[in-house]
Amino acid sequence: MTITQRRYDILKDFHAVYNFLEATYDFETLNSYLLPQYWEYAHYLLWFDYISTHRMGLWEKSGALVGVSVYEMEMGKVHLHTDPEHRGLLPQLLDWAEAELAIEKEGKRNLGVWITDKEKEKQELLGDRGYRCTYRDPVKIFRYKNAFMDRKLPEGFRLINGYEVDYAKIGECYWRGFDHEDDQPEKNAEGNMKVANAPHARKDLMSIVVAPNEEYACALGMWVDEQNKYAYLDPLATVPKYRRMGLATVALTEAMKKTKALGAEYCFGGGREFYTDIGFEIICHREIWEKEL
Repeated sequence: MTITQRRYDILKDFHAVYNFLEATYDFETLNSYLLPQYWEYAHYLLWFDYISTHRMGLWEKSGALVGVSVYEMEMGKVHLHTDPEHRGLLPQLLDWAEAELAIEKEGKRNLGVWITDKEKEKQELLGDRGYRCTYRDPVKIFRYKNAFMDRKLPEGFRLINGYEVDYAKIGECYWRGFDHEDDQPEKNAEGNMKVANAPHARKDLMSIVVAPNEEYACALGMWVDEQNKYAYLDPLATVPKYRRMGLATVALTEAMKKTKALGAEYCFGGGREFYTDIGFEIICHREIWEKEL
């Protein structure tokens, strides 16, 4: 069968790419850590680069996807992913990314490619093409066979889920929690409303800590892949004045318990030491390989 290549059409192909990433998920390589949940999450953020989505490339065989050359949030940092039978397409995917998805920095075109350190074939391809690893970050999971942390909320604090959420308050919580210095948290409210209502978002899995004064002190979003039996955390933030009170531990543990009941066997977390402290373990590293073209 002939393999054809075409441009990404966001209205037609968004769900098809999500389903392709879910169907080809591999715990060993993690699809270069392009999880379907993050693909969806990124598309629903206000700062996602919608204008350039037509520059992403898709490869098909008999109308079914077999490979994608795409960015997460914006041009310049890409993922190259195929199903197991079509890894020979990787050089073509890289050619497309170099031609269509690179950005200009200081008068020179630059491209970064996300991979994990378990993907030796991609490391060799990128090394042979003159790319070099410029960044590494640990990928951590919490295995649900392990015991959860037993922490309680301080007196007067309570947990709610996404069905009870005030989007203005959660927007401010994430704005402060991610240490934005300017005083415009209202910018975040619309974006969080979009993310919370994305096709696979689960309001019942959101976990929000409400302070005694009714401020949102800590909040997280949780996604679950029932086909591949894992949970995916994104985002998680605690307002600075409420940190070191155990709020994030309680909120995350509550959300993980819910996904375990849905059949998940582990949860992806972030790279900070907080995750290690509550029982997450490193399973690999994700890397950026960059080159001036």
